[in-house]
Amino acid sequence: MTAFPDAWYLVLSSRLIPDLDGGYTISTLARARQMAEAGADGGRGALLLTVDPGTAEAHAAHREEFVRRGAAAASGVFRNLFDEATGPAGGAADWALAAARPGGPDPALDYRTVADGAIELPVIVGDPDWHLTTAPVVIRDATGRTAGTVEGFGGLYRAWLTDVVRRLRAERDRPVVLVCESRQLGELLVAWDDPDVRIVHTVHTIHLDPPFTADAPVNPLWTRWLALAPRFDAVLWPTPWQRDEVRARFGDDRVDVVAPHGVAGPASPSTADRAGGPVAVLGRLAPGKRLDHAVRAFARVLAAVPHARLELWGDGAERARLEALVAETGVGHAVTLPGLTADPGAVLDTAAMYLTTSAFEGQGLALVEALAHGAPVVAYDIRYGPRDMLAHGGGILVPDGDEQALADAITRLLTDADLRSRLSAEALAAASTLTPDAAMRTLAAVCVDVLSRPARR
Repeated sequence: MTAFPDAWYLVLSSRLIPDLDGGYTISTLARARQMAEAGADGGRGALLLTVDPGTAEAHAAHREEFVRRGAAAASGVFRNLFDEATGPAGGAADWALAAARPGGPDPALDYRTVADGAIELPVIVGDPDWHLTTAPVVIRDATGRTAGTVEGFGGLYRAWLTDVVRRLRAERDRPVVLVCESRQLGELLVAWDDPDVRIVHTVHTIHLDPPFTADAPVNPLWTRWLALAPRFDAVLWPTPWQRDEVRARFGDDRVDVVAPHGVAGPASPSTADRAGGPVAVLGRLAPGKRLDHAVRAFARVLAAVPHARLELWGDGAERARLEALVAETGVGHAVTLPGLTADPGAVLDTAAMYLTTSAFEGQGLALVEALAHGAPVVAYDIRYGPRDMLAHGGGILVPDGDEQALADAITRLLTDADLRSRLSAEALAAASTLTPDAAMRTLAAVCVDVLSRPARR
């Protein structure tokens, strides 16, 4: 296995809050944890950095919950900008005061006071590009007076990161690899000119807008990011399909690496027959998951398999609409919405199959977790994820949006024990290529490569 080179490692996210942002939060925490397990920085792994302006008490509670769930090794791996923005005597910390330049607030804007009054952030209303503002961020001293300003959120974030890196180098002078998990943050970091910092930018989701075809409109946030992406030292794509389509449409001037998220399976995955188990869905109850397709298709399944059951695990904005659809369709005896589960593995170990009806994905972490537990998969053939994750078997792909084909595939799996057994074995084999070890081999090789050449910024 390629070893992580000697360096400081940082994983940067906009926020990390339990049960928020779905697979993004899960995969970001998992990457940092897996880096430590793979021996990065002698097993210390990466610091997890966030920039959301919550309270220190809220951040501490979030960290404790992640540790309790096993999603993070220890609360000490987390750092937050606004937790570190207040000085010991009140007012702003030294790093913020040092970055401040003469100036005051923009009189045309409202401001939000954070960090116990040390920082005032401009409130940008109704603009999806709020993070790009150059409106002054106000820095206050221990007396409460304005000590100066920094230029926008980007100026504040870079000032903090510069101080984080300075303190690490004071402990030991060596290069820094920053894994940026957020496009918004990545756009602001291309102006960070530290030559000994390498930025490896990850991708979590699709870059296209509806109808999600190869020539569909590009999401405006992605249009701007793709123009900047050549300045990152490497870009990690979760699937070959997305990487290849981006290169075909936008050129190959980036360092593009296929790096699926690694998902750990059980030590001894179940090989028992899944007859009688439910059809399981795991994820947010969100519009993009199209769980109404699952409910309507399952009504057709019940005509052939009256004792079948569908469990829609998760929570979200679509709960009330889905409950109404279940009642309207008359399948309440067979379709349940049990809510969140703290043990998705236990659900997958006994499920007859895993079902996904998403309109789009980045990779589909729950799908990979299903494979790791030996659960056969039925999935719409969407961009991106299922086609790549099932390339070596383990499930059935059906045409996107075809509810009858979805019902037929579910029925076939429920009624064919030999097919279930074969796909279950294929699922375990497919998952063996998507382990944390495989993901860390790829990431370690990327780190070796980016540190072997000058920063692309």
